[in-house]
Amino acid sequence: MLPSDLPGDLPSFLQRFGSDEQCRAYLFQARWPDGFCCSACGHDRAWAHKARLVDECTACGKQHSLLAGTIFEQTKTGLSRWFLAIYLVTSSKGGISAMELKRQMGFGSYQTAWSWLHKIRKAMVRPEREPLAVRVEADETYVGGPRSGKAGRGATGKVKVAGAVESGRGQTQGRRLGRLRLAVVPDVSARSLEGFLAAAVARPATIATDGWSGYGGLAAAGYAHEPLNLASSWGDAALRLPAIHLVFGLAKRWLLGTHHGAVSAKHLPAYLDEFVFRFNRRTAKNLSHRFARVIEHAVRIQPTTYRALVTT
Repeated sequence: MLPSDLPGDLPSFLQRFGSDEQCRAYLFQARWPDGFCCSACGHDRAWAHKARLVDECTACGKQHSLLAGTIFEQTKTGLSRWFLAIYLVTSSKGGISAMELKRQMGFGSYQTAWSWLHKIRKAMVRPEREPLAVRVEADETYVGGPRSGKAGRGATGKVKVAGAVESGRGQTQGRRLGRLRLAVVPDVSARSLEGFLAAAVARPATIATDGWSGYGGLAAAGYAHEPLNLASSWGDAALRLPAIHLVFGLAKRWLLGTHHGAVSAKHLPAYLDEFVFRFNRRTAKNLSHRFARVIEHAVRIQPTTYRALVTT
């Protein structure tokens, strides 16, 4: 559960998280929400070594690094700088590019801003995400590529992206769309598309798709499949599957607007994760809600080095 006293604007945020000590206290609470528990003996009290960001169990003396096993592991930068960067990224309506983060944070190099952004994006993915449910619209699209599309289902030089979004959910609250999942897929075969949906959608949800054969095995896989008999034009598909095509359009505009389309195929999954994170939390009233979620996830995922980011 998110704290109830999160700051609602930048001045309040700086007052709340302006020092490393304040950030350390919040990170400690995020890492041990039920209170400290020694991994060696189970004791619930520890001494804090503030200079080293280590908590030592008062019973057995085992030391627990506050930053180990988080996106902050081995950082040489104070936690208050990290917290500010996360707030700037998450509080912005459309996000910010690495160049803009470099400018606002005063980083000496674009490489630093880029690596921080990608580490923050990794923390935008909840370690155990609940699958989509009830009724889902699913389809695939093509992103990027320097060359125009070709005839048929595909486009030369573009990346294939599968998507699924809950539709018709939450209408009593005035919201037509629910949660979203996007993922890069190697092709549009049944193996790839059904594999994506198996990981993204709970059974026995209803999945509406077009008539592409790659979705033909959904009924046998335990879903209530609604294959729509669409014409070949995009307009008919957008009309009959409006939710997922709306999402695809928003994602492409976001990539072009915030990142100017300068996203390589290798790193596209990270950008899709950020878009999904923002879309699924688009109704958050407090600017710090997304910040709090990233911190919550940041202490539960494995750290990533710059070398790993540029080679994966």
